[in-house]
Amino acid sequence: MSHLDVTHDPARTSWVESANGHRDFPVQNLPLGVFSADGTSRRIGVAIGDFILDLTQAADLLDEDWREDLAHPVLNAWLSRGPADHCALRQRLSELLSDERYRDDLETALIGQSEATMHLPCIIGDYTDFYVGIHHATNVGRQFRPDQPLLPNYKYVPIGYHGRASSVRVSGEPVIRPHGQRKPPEAETPVFGPSRRLDYELELGLWIGEGNRLGEPIPIDEAARHIAGYCLLNDWSARDLQAWEYQPLGPFLAKNFLTSVSPWVVTAEALLPFRVPQPPRPAGDPEPLDYLSDDDPVPGLGLTIEALILTEKMRDAGLPPHRLSHGNAAAAMYWTAAQIVAHHTVNGCNLQPGDLIGTGTLSTKEDTGYGSLLEISVGGKQPVSLPSGETRSFLEDGDELILTARAEAEGAVPIGFGQCTGVVWGGGE
Repeated sequence: MSHLDVTHDPARTSWVESANGHRDFPVQNLPLGVFSADGTSRRIGVAIGDFILDLTQAADLLDEDWREDLAHPVLNAWLSRGPADHCALRQRLSELLSDERYRDDLETALIGQSEATMHLPCIIGDYTDFYVGIHHATNVGRQFRPDQPLLPNYKYVPIGYHGRASSVRVSGEPVIRPHGQRKPPEAETPVFGPSRRLDYELELGLWIGEGNRLGEPIPIDEAARHIAGYCLLNDWSARDLQAWEYQPLGPFLAKNFLTSVSPWVVTAEALLPFRVPQPPRPAGDPEPLDYLSDDDPVPGLGLTIEALILTEKMRDAGLPPHRLSHGNAAAAMYWTAAQIVAHHTVNGCNLQPGDLIGTGTLSTKEDTGYGSLLEISVGGKQPVSLPSGETRSFLEDGDELILTARAEAEGAVPIGFGQCTGVVWGGGE
């Protein structure tokens, strides 16, 4: 992996004034994304404060060898280049946006984020969702299997399933309430209709950079370099559909109607100051098998992640979003990002640039950090009270769900991921 350099210097500031002290996008972040504005075509940009630097307009100030890949309307080709080029571009962008000499050349290449439309950063060939949040797995398992919340394989195998790439959408896409079969406990046969137990799942997404050839696994000590960046991910879930359909093959219609991701790829290089040790496994837990045994002393990410809700009634009353949960991502993960990648490929499966991997719901041990309403409301038995006087066991039409993530560490400038949002619509029989 790369090492800290001048781009991480906490004393570095930008001539883009809004970047200095920005909650998410100071000059120490520089995430990449795909945007359009004023009816123009999609192009690659970098977030800096309240603006986006259009890299097609800045091309003359970038390495000539990079220009073709950065002129694409998606990031796949650029992500495939690997850490060396990613670090070099980051260093050049940091120089351009911090050195006053480049201001006159680049000010016209800045577009206000409020004026831009964000798009998926990549063409997603494949999407896999894991289940590495042990507290989430325990909380959910306890609702269905009180005597054995975790299945015997959980502490040996990073559990995952192959999701639906075609329904991954960028933050802000409407959440159309899904229809399907559900079987109420009192009913003898299933009924068809809109989900009554629509839920969110607070996750991180991993964007794959360099891929691997079919039949050639990625070793654990090389796995981190194949992760180009991270985003927030909401795996919207219809719990009533899920409860009826998931045996014996797992999630299907309860999950594949929509997955939302935040638009910016927060690069692995930007997150280097925030790498932390993974919490030790509880006494008595098995050690990872050799192919999952990682010598990296800091494989985790020091991120504070949170979920907030804003109902239609709250919006009308001018109330701010209500926090449902907040917690530490590393404390929620039983398996690390590198272990996810190594396990995904150990059988020879090939990952490709732009593939998306979800961590699964990240819940902390404390109930203040639960990452889904299924956990917070204990399956609907303990509804959440909101400032508007409303309650929620699951999401209702008009509800907006907002995910955020923020990285903080001593001696480093904090950076954020932006938001991952969605408003629920529909629901008639």
